[in-house]
Amino acid sequence: MTDTYLVTGGMGCIGAWALYHLARSGKRAVNFDQSVDRQRVNWLMSADDQAALTFVGGDLRDTDALKAVFAEHGITRVIHLAALQVPFCRANPVLGAEVNVTGTINVFEAARANGVTHVAYASSIGVYGPPSDFPPGLIPNDAPKNPRTLYGAYKVCNEGTALVYYEENGITSTALRPYTVYGVGRNQGMTSEPTKALVAAAKGQPYKIPFSGAMQFQWASDVARQFILAAEQPLDGARGFNLGGPPSDVGRFAAIARDALPGAEIEVVDDPLPFPAGFDDSALRANFDTVYETPLDEGIATTIAHIQRLGDVI
Repeated sequence: MTDTYLVTGGMGCIGAWALYHLARSGKRAVNFDQSVDRQRVNWLMSADDQAALTFVGGDLRDTDALKAVFAEHGITRVIHLAALQVPFCRANPVLGAEVNVTGTINVFEAARANGVTHVAYASSIGVYGPPSDFPPGLIPNDAPKNPRTLYGAYKVCNEGTALVYYEENGITSTALRPYTVYGVGRNQGMTSEPTKALVAAAKGQPYKIPFSGAMQFQWASDVARQFILAAEQPLDGARGFNLGGPPSDVGRFAAIARDALPGAEIEVVDDPLPFPAGFDDSALRANFDTVYETPLDEGIATTIAHIQRLGDVI
């Protein structure tokens, strides 16, 4: 039987990249998203490439609609990425909970109702607390979860939901926790500023990144491929993994961009974000033979070249 992948939130950055890689690999994919704006998808794929994909409009909060999509399209693999980001959850906590928490429960419930036994979904490093909660060094995969944002609290709830669905229904799951995702399409969310700087620089415009500090930068293309792999290779239980890579300073990110694009005017404000510098990904590496990790200089250069090809479209 040919697998059919459900991607929720395919109009978002990581989702668009997931659709791109699935289509490029000749795999059947269905996007479920309330948005019908294909802007990010258009930045990655031609109309002909998109013709191989199925786009379904719908609300993640609608349990029956999700169940119907699973049944109608014969979904066998799930990549659940749809969510409201930190600023939107802060502005509207009730809506944030409905989309991020109830929406995730609906995905698991639709999987259960249709005999799908594994779900890959997006958690976040937001489940952890600030650096003051931890000793120096990379934060281990099993570190205590004590979030300081509603977004992080919702993600902790989702990891708990996944555990209950495993214990009560035998549905396995893999949560991946990205940090600072960058690349074409990352134009929304708290840590989208480095990508916005690349877009401005490629257009010859100055840009000020409003925060500094060390963090792990993860190229959107790599993150999407890791989610696809997590959907394809179920593990026992309800598992959650940090995405990692070497921590790098925001100032270094800007310097690499200036090297790739001489004359780029990128300023970094000295105001570190209240997050640890990095998270240990050894558990991810122990459980998956492949970890997608493009070097930062290569990812930045490739992103700049992509932005330049898009021209005024982006």
